[in-house]
Amino acid sequence: MNWLRLACATALGFYLAVAPGLSFAVDDPSEMLPDPKAEARAEAIGAQLRCLVCQNESIEDSSAGLARDLRRVVREHVAKGENSQQIMDWMVSRYGNFIRLRPAFSFGTVLLWGMPVLAVLLGTGAAVLFYRRRASQPPPAPLTPEEEARLASLTARAPQDKGSADEHPADTGPADRDPTGKGENV
Repeated sequence: MNWLRLACATALGFYLAVAPGLSFAVDDPSEMLPDPKAEARAEAIGAQLRCLVCQNESIEDSSAGLARDLRRVVREHVAKGENSQQIMDWMVSRYGNFIRLRPAFSFGTVLLWGMPVLAVLLGTGAAVLFYRRRASQPPPAPLTPEEEARLASLTARAPQDKGSADEHPADTGPADRDPTGKGENV
């Protein structure tokens, strides 16, 4: 049990030693703008843009090469004095609406998010209607004594029947089959 504690302590120590260095490795000082306000604005804009490589991270959070290039482009536009909307419009015109982490509210996004909800509601409604109609149907009429007798005779005979009479009308068993395969009874 002591070796398990030692292994856990070693892993925890390694993690605590390496993790801070990994988080600092993402920010490259050469990417940063000299003005802290402009840098904060560039980071805010970058947090709204999707990394086209990772697709579930912003360009500020991604370490992909394309994300690094896009961060540089955002900082160039901020340094030129463009406002946030102009930079976002430039990115959307260049890469399409997909570059936005949170796309603008439009008819297409309403359909994208609304169709699954609509499908679940329609499916639930169809299931409710189906079960209500099924429950409102009268139960089947009970069997007559003749039908019960016929059913009992069929179920009593069923395990003994190995095939239907239509398959081999004159065939009563393996001994009566033609060994030559010509289809004639012996």
